[in-house]
Amino acid sequence: MKVMVIDGQGGGLGRQLVAAIKARLPQAAVLAVGTNSTATTAMLRAGADQAATGENAVVVGCRSADAIVGPVGIVIADAMLGEITPKMAVAVGQSKAGRILIPVHQCDNIVAGAQDQPMARLVQSAVDALEELDGCRQA
Repeated sequence: MKVMVIDGQGGGLGRQLVAAIKARLPQAAVLAVGTNSTATTAMLRAGADQAATGENAVVVGCRSADAIVGPVGIVIADAMLGEITPKMAVAVGQSKAGRILIPVHQCDNIVAGAQDQPMARLVQSAVDALEELDGCRQA
């Protein structure tokens, strides 16, 4: 399974996601795509198999990913302080990949009904969902 992790700003969430995915699903090929080089570097250091930066990397990666994981802002144009371009949001939204979105309540995007949880718990929940998605694809 090819998993694309998208993150921006400092890459903290992406770093945690990459580490958790590689720990629980070591067979997964993880492509880390940062909206900036700081985020990309953080995810690469966490163990991503490949890494790239920027709008075109998101667009191209979305074409071949089996799953896309990241904060909910990756499907909202101009989210994450403007780091998510409209092309990025469209590419993620139109991808045939399964999408696992973390309900991060920042930058004016609030997911109603989502409980505030520690980031570590949200990461584990995302990896649980990824494991379930992988199981569905293999069945």
